[in-house]
Amino acid sequence: MNVTLPIHTIDDFDYSGKTVLLRVDINSPIDPKTKRIVNTNRIDKSIPTIRDLLDRGAKVAILAHQGDTLDYHNLMPMAEHALLLSERLRRPVKYIDDVAGPAAQQAVKDLQPGEAILLGNVRYLCEEISTFEDAVTLKPEEMLNTYLVRNLAPLADYYVNDAFAAAHRNAPSMVAFPELLPTAGGRQLIAEFGALSRVAESPERPAVFVLGGLKVSDAYGMLRQVLENGTADRILTGGVTGILFQMARGVKFGQAQEKFLANRGLLKYVDESRMYLERFGEKFINPVDFAYEDNGVRKECSLADLPNDAALFMDIGTESIALFEKEIAQAGTIFVNGPVGAYENALFEKGTKSLWNAIADAPGFSVVGGGDSVTAASRFVENPAERFGYICTAGGAMVRFLSGVELPLITALRKAYGRKY
Repeated sequence: MNVTLPIHTIDDFDYSGKTVLLRVDINSPIDPKTKRIVNTNRIDKSIPTIRDLLDRGAKVAILAHQGDTLDYHNLMPMAEHALLLSERLRRPVKYIDDVAGPAAQQAVKDLQPGEAILLGNVRYLCEEISTFEDAVTLKPEEMLNTYLVRNLAPLADYYVNDAFAAAHRNAPSMVAFPELLPTAGGRQLIAEFGALSRVAESPERPAVFVLGGLKVSDAYGMLRQVLENGTADRILTGGVTGILFQMARGVKFGQAQEKFLANRGLLKYVDESRMYLERFGEKFINPVDFAYEDNGVRKECSLADLPNDAALFMDIGTESIALFEKEIAQAGTIFVNGPVGAYENALFEKGTKSLWNAIADAPGFSVVGGGDSVTAASRFVENPAERFGYICTAGGAMVRFLSGVELPLITALRKAYGRKY
């Protein structure tokens, strides 16, 4: 699908012998024990743009992040990222654990045509973390004197952004360089924008949204838009979202489940769910049975036969799976954000495993997004990249895009188009 945005692509410039600052999003899930990368989807998706620039004789300085203040346990050096990039490119990608200081600047200056270096984690810099973005609201033109921009922009001839997954971030590495340098969108950014535009603007009918996961703010963040503008024909709710919608219908899940939701500030979504059911009730298909653990064994129960107050409901049941599979098989478009159960636990993987394979087998165009959704696809589906229509790298950016919000990066790319530098 062609992008309708007026932006430059990497085909619009000659990079031979030129220095390119390339912003990618290779922020990856990390094993909490080994501190090693456990899913390489974003790294894999960055390869076409990096390879293309290197093949064109560019000197490529790569900017990326890992972790954040809200994800501090994953805020770490990126040497493993450089190693994985090197393996996939079959050529070395150097690494320096310095973002924009004297050592990083010299390393960029020393690049030869066809060489690449991954600079240090940009979120080492306070101006790149979410806390700074929220507390100090700067416009792109006000970011030109930030440490990152004033140190690296003078060394570069072009700026390329291939980080759609971070497109919702109003950070210097995302939106300031287009103020100073000829700017293009990378291959992954173009593909991701196109896939999500296909879902948002011209979905094949019926369009079925599968919304689950524990981070329910993502689901509720897009619901109003996709319901009011008619994008979604069916909403299949799973995970915590499914429980909240059944609570909105008056179902009692017991003290343990309600305490679990209350401790995470999620009970506020019950009233919002009730509002959506009142306005768009015919579009929702909610779980009719759930699974819970009883002495180490998976057990299932219908809504009419929920067990005692000690139970936590961690997956949808067999009847719900069959109900959802029927809708998925008939869909023209399937959008997935969030697993329908705690799939990391073998007792509760059945719902997500079954539905993800049903989506992979369905004839409709499918888009899978969000970190847990992508991880589940890699775990449960053979050859997921070939069997799903598109696997997104984005989470928060994807949700905001489908909520109808123009992302800061897209605004910056629009402004850069046609600008004379």
